[in-house]
Amino acid sequence: MKKVLVIDIGGTNVKLFLTGHRDRVKVPSGPELTPRQMVREVREATADWDYDVVTIGYPGPIVRGRIAREPINLGTGWVRFNFGRAFGRPVRLINDAAMQALGSYRGRSMLFLGLGTGLGTTLIRDGVVVPLEVAHLPYRDGKTYEEVVGDAGLHELGRRRWRRHVCIVVDLMLDALVADYAVLGGGNVRLLDELPPRTRRGNNANAFRGGERLWLDEVTCT
Repeated sequence: MKKVLVIDIGGTNVKLFLTGHRDRVKVPSGPELTPRQMVREVREATADWDYDVVTIGYPGPIVRGRIAREPINLGTGWVRFNFGRAFGRPVRLINDAAMQALGSYRGRSMLFLGLGTGLGTTLIRDGVVVPLEVAHLPYRDGKTYEEVVGDAGLHELGRRRWRRHVCIVVDLMLDALVADYAVLGGGNVRLLDELPPRTRRGNNANAFRGGERLWLDEVTCT
């Protein structure tokens, strides 16, 4: 099996994981982080790690294996950057929510919702990963799904009303996307004392499992 270096890029930290390596490492991120700087810091932090391939979980849309849009909370220069040349290894890119979704997948049709600063959304059906950009669609009262069940909605509505909307949104999306079950991940899932029907709780560590799974033959990303 290939030894995979998994890079999960966040707005505060870049988290690193290696197949068969127990320790997980973080390097600082932030609004000025460029891809060149990220590669330099990752290579310094993993200088004694031996890996064959690299998976990068990127906080933005990936289209046909390429970054489609510059990130909102990082520096610039990501769209055209050649990560394979920079790392000297084969590199696969995937949306960060899709990477955590892939690590959470247990077959059939699964909807993943990442409840955090925004709303990450991914559908996996029969091993095919379909990243979604539905968070900015209108939900109600002139607000998008993300504005209601993301951080902004949590702070405006309060925890009780926010939980109620999370349940409504999960039910709506399960029906609309004809998914068998949902996994709720992201930092704010801890605020849910009870989960909606057909739903289970995710784990941020699943992102690393997803980064490894991306190199398996039975996985397809659209």
